[in-house]
Amino acid sequence: MDLDSASDADLIAAVAAENRGALRVLHERHSPWLVARLRRRCGDADVVAEAVQDTWMAVWRAPRWEGRGEVGAWLWGIAIRRLIGVQRRRNRWVPPVRQPRDDIVVSAEERVLLGVELGDLAGALTALSPELRAVVQATVLDGLTTKEAAVLLGIPRGTVKSRMSRARIEMRGALA
Repeated sequence: MDLDSASDADLIAAVAAENRGALRVLHERHSPWLVARLRRRCGDADVVAEAVQDTWMAVWRAPRWEGRGEVGAWLWGIAIRRLIGVQRRRNRWVPPVRQPRDDIVVSAEERVLLGVELGDLAGALTALSPELRAVVQATVLDGLTTKEAAVLLGIPRGTVKSRMSRARIEMRGALA
C-alpha cells in the first residue's frame, strides 16, 4: 500500500497492525491543524506540545477508531482530552493567544470556527467576560461535557453550568 495516498481509515488500520510508516503519514497530515486548534485553547506551547505527543502515543498504543465519522474528528477528541489531562497534571490553565499566524495550515473546520468568532456572533462572543467566553468555547465549540470543561478550566462543574446559563442570557440579549 502506498501510504502517502492511503485514506485515513486505511492508515488507522495499518497503525493497528503496528505500521510505523502509517503513523508517520497520519502525524504529518493531522499534527499541524491539531496544534493550531489546541493553541486556540491553551496559550502554553509546552502544554500543547505534550498534549499532541500524548495524542499520537494514544493512537499508536490502541487505535480504537470504529469507522464512524471522520478520523480527524476522532483525533480531535483524543487531543482535547489529552490537553485537559496535561493541564490537570500541571494544575494550571493558560489562556490562548489570539494572534493570527500565517505559518499554520488551517482546515475548513477551523475556517468555520473563525467565522463564528469573527462573523455575526463575534460581537456577542467578544462582549462576554473571559470567564463566560472560555466556558462557551469549551462546551459549544470544542464539544466538551460539563465535567471535561470544568477540568480544563479548573472550576467546579456547577460553575460551568451557571456561567453557561449566564452566557446564553447575555448572548441572547446581544443578538436580539
